[in-house]
Amino acid sequence: MSSVMLRIELPDDWAAFRLPSALDERLRELLDRQDQYGFLDEAQRREAEALCNLVDMLALLKLRAENANEKAAE
Repeated sequence: MSSVMLRIELPDDWAAFRLPSALDERLRELLDRQDQYGFLDEAQRREAEALCNLVDMLALLKLRAENANEKAAE
């Protein structure tokens, strides 16, 4: 596995990184539909998976930014 180091400048409000509300609502709709019917069609499943991946990526970015801030404060 190879790795790449990126240096990015985070905005002052980086801690507020979240999935935009419209995408969050869509993900909730898809997950509710899956709960209700027990399945999603292929397109819905791909969409839900992509949105979940985006949520995971934003969470990881936020955690790494918090970690970088803590290290910079030491």
